[in-house]
Amino acid sequence: MKPSAASQSSPSPAPHIDRHKLLAAHPFFNSFDRAIIDRLLSHAVTRRVKKNTVLFRKGDAGSSLYAVCAGLVRISVPSERGQDAIFNLIPPGDLFGEIALLDGGARTADAVVIENSELMVIERRDFIPLVREFPDVAMKLIEVVCTRLRRTSEQVEDIVFLGLPERLAKALLRLHTRSTANPDNMIRITQRDLSQMVGASRESANKLLRDWQRRGWLKLKRGGLILTNPKALAAMVSETA
Repeated sequence: MKPSAASQSSPSPAPHIDRHKLLAAHPFFNSFDRAIIDRLLSHAVTRRVKKNTVLFRKGDAGSSLYAVCAGLVRISVPSERGQDAIFNLIPPGDLFGEIALLDGGARTADAVVIENSELMVIERRDFIPLVREFPDVAMKLIEVVCTRLRRTSEQVEDIVFLGLPERLAKALLRLHTRSTANPDNMIRITQRDLSQMVGASRESANKLLRDWQRRGWLKLKRGGLILTNPKALAAMVSETA
């Protein structure tokens, strides 16, 4: 059984963490006035969370918005057969938990930390008054929800209309864009997670990855992979556009 967030996180920030700097540098919050950031900081809690910690499960009551400052979080929905459908991997600079935060309903997916992470957590009871008082915060949050909805719609279309090579190539290109922030430019993802992200078996995805490695398009590494010829994958995707 995976450890719970309560047992694997530290609710108080370490002394050396500049919480204002963290929040002001976060892409969601960095356009806000100092007064808004100060208000958020008066309620936000920084948590250091260990790998494999379950933050919440689908159906849980939703009361928090999470901002990823470091690490990686997987958003997925489990099936009765034990295979997850992975909707998103949330990197530093992104948010999750916004749907339940807005409507006060149940969580729509599972959230699991897949790398040791640093999260900033803001409770709904503290965030909603801020949204009502500052329209800019509301508009920014609407942008996040709309972007997420567009991405989910695209993912459904890809599964319906594209073959596995094209789906896998699109997923790798999207992850590659995020990986440029890593010093080694590596996409940190397991082949199991990658296959579930594109709706395929691990064996089928692995076969394609090894073929693309032989062609010199990527390098498989322990804990992930590096794209060495993203243009080749982009050309494959553009042929189906």
